[in-house]
Amino acid sequence: MLQKITALKYQKKNRQRVNVYLDGQYAFGLQAAIAAGLRIGQTLSPEEIVQLQNRDLAEVAYERALGFLGYRPRSYAEVEAYLARRKASPAVAQTVITRLAAVGLVDDEAFARYWVENRESFRPRGRRSLRFELRRKGVPDAVVESATGDIDEAQSAYRAAQDRAQRLSKLDYQTFRRRLGGFLQRRGFDYAVVKETVDRLWREVHGSGEEESSDSL
Repeated sequence: MLQKITALKYQKKNRQRVNVYLDGQYAFGLQAAIAAGLRIGQTLSPEEIVQLQNRDLAEVAYERALGFLGYRPRSYAEVEAYLARRKASPAVAQTVITRLAAVGLVDDEAFARYWVENRESFRPRGRRSLRFELRRKGVPDAVVESATGDIDEAQSAYRAAQDRAQRLSKLDYQTFRRRLGGFLQRRGFDYAVVKETVDRLWREVHGSGEEESSDSL
């Protein structure tokens, strides 16, 4: 049966939402932008009411997703998981993500590039570690491979270890090698890169000719 809108009132604590009254009784709340299309005296069918409520759920979820994206770029999977935690239905989540993707706010390729560039600038890591991080965030394998393919691991390892090498400079060679090598291995660098970087930094902090032969870190 049809119900008549008898009042539209802004919520006292949230002026971005409007309470809708049908036949003299409070019925539901809507985002102000959605309620703007309604008028007092208008009649609504049960189907129209459901459509309005679904639009409201999608709009609320969209606003929440924008807030989630405000801290840093996110992968498709991260946004999907966030919306699920906020109790958005799969249909609403898909609607929101499609809308975000249409304006470039969710883009796995852009996210993967951002993640790699951010790591390279502030906390350099090996290719293996970066690939693990991106996959853990739900980025598809093909995108992961593309984003990490051009990394210069030797330079990344060198930049990652420079400060640590200075702090370890008073240690003997074996201890220096073990500690700095362990640090780089935990950052995901391969053995060959670790060995080359440790030896290079030992020479820089102590001068060439002082390293000792050893086949292991």
